[in-house]
Parts: sequence; C-alpha cells; structure tokens
Amino acid sequence: MDIGAFIAAAVVGLVVGVLSGLLGIGGGTMMVPVFRLGFGLEAIQATATSLFTIIPTSLSGCVTHVRNKTCIVPIGVAAGVGGALTSPVGVWLASMSPAWLIMLAAALIIGYSAFNMLRKAFKKPKAAPAQAAATRAGANAAEASAADANGAPADMAPVAAHAESSAFSVERKHLFMGVAIGLTAGLASGYVGVGGGFIMVPMFLSLLSLPMKKTSGTSLIAVTILAIPGVIEQAMLGHIDFVAGIAMAVGSIPGAVLGAQLMKRVPERALRIFFGVFLLIMAVVLVVNEFAAA
Repeated sequence: MDIGAFIAAAVVGLVVGVLSGLLGIGGGTMMVPVFRLGFGLEAIQATATSLFTIIPTSLSGCVTHVRNKTCIVPIGVAAGVGGALTSPVGVWLASMSPAWLIMLAAALIIGYSAFNMLRKAFKKPKAAPAQAAATRAGANAAEASAADANGAPADMAPVAAHAESSAFSVERKHLFMGVAIGLTAGLASGYVGVGGGFIMVPMFLSLLSLPMKKTSGTSLIAVTILAIPGVIEQAMLGHIDFVAGIAMAVGSIPGAVLGAQLMKRVPERALRIFFGVFLLIMAVVLVVNEFAAA
C-alpha cells in the first residue's frame, strides 16, 4: 500500500469512527464495502479485516462512553460475552460461503434493522413507566413545596430527583436478555464482518427499553468483547489484511472518541432517524456494489 492509499484509508476511518462512537456500531457496515471495492480484497478478506479494525475503533469509543456515563456496563458486558460465544461460529460459516451470500446476508440484516429503527423514530412516543413516575413525583414534590411554604410537611421534595436518577435499573432478567441478544449479534458479526451494533441497538431499545442515549455506548462495550474471538480465528485462517486494517484504524480510533462526545449533543429522535437512514443506505450499497463487482 502506498502513502496515498494509507492516508485515504485513514480519512475514511475517521468518518467510520465518528459514526461508530455516535451510533454504537463497530463501523463494519462502512468498512466492508470500502475494503471490498476500495482495496480490492476478497469478500472473506474484507469481512475479516473489518472485524479486526472494529476492535480498536469500538474500544476507543466505549472508553469515552464509560467516562461520560452514557452506557450501561453490565448489559454491555453480558451481550459481549454472549456474542463472543457465537462469533467464531459465524467466521466458520463465512469461510464456507460464496462471496455474494456473505454480502447479501449483511444487506438483509442491516436493512431489517434500518426498518425497525425508522419505524420507532416516526412512531408517536409513549411515556415509559419510569418517566411517568418521575413526572408524578415531580408534581407531588411541587405540591409538597407549596404546602411547606404554608407550613405543611415537605417530605416529598427528594422523590422526583430519585425517580429521575433511577430511570433504568439493571435486573437479572436484563442480563440474561443481554446474553441472548449478544448470541444473535455475535453470529452475524463473525459471518458478515460487522460489530453487531446494528442488531443490538434496536434490540436494546425494543426488548430492554434502554434509554437511546445509553444504547450506543452499551453496544460498543459488547462489540469490543464479541469481536475478539472472531478476529483470532480469522487471523489463524490468514484472512486479515493487517496493513489495510491498521490504516483504517489510524483514523477510526480518534473518530470514535469524537463520535462518543457528540452523543450528548444530538437529539434522541434525530439520532434514531439518522441511524435508520444510515443503515438503509449501507444495505443498498452492499447489494449494488457486490452485483456490480460480479
């Protein structure tokens, strides 16, 4: 690889990293087409090199999310452990599959996730039980404060703050569901060379009712963990182009940190729409590019 190609890969990696940190994906949905067409890698090499690059990209993003407290660590770890069990199985299946099938599978999974995300984005929002409790508690606290001004007891004042701070409480069932979500994401991750965030983020929202602002960071924790076994297997099979992967990682690592910082400033509904449109475009690109290259 010449210096020009290295710099171009780093610039693409920067964009991938920003999207990774912002949306909670490993970035494979962009890297697979880039490695496949831009670098001319075989389909299995493109997915393997993407999986390799996902680890440093996701790690840099999830560290920032942990510091900013925009993630739920126990659920991320649970999903990551589940995914680590199945990602090598996905790699094994990919090694026996034709190139077009790998790309088609990636497009179908991404397209389905995009549909679910956009459907949620345009659906009329409903107040979650915890939010409703916080609203009621806030009203009670206001009434208590008014009563206190008239000489009545004001023991309800701290209730609203407590309800707001405990908007999501991790229970054992959440951890078991996190493992189950990770099992699905890990299989897809190993097979199509993506982090699995496009599966986990919608599932975290629909099945666990995680706050949108914390799904991205939680997903990146899981992606970082579940990608490791698949990368080890791909390296042993000799499918990874380490030079191309490192070039992409040079840009994606700082990009992921930037994306994680931007998370706090992006409105929730806008984030859902952006995520859904992004996934839909990537699904179309994967299909068109693969058949054009055939």
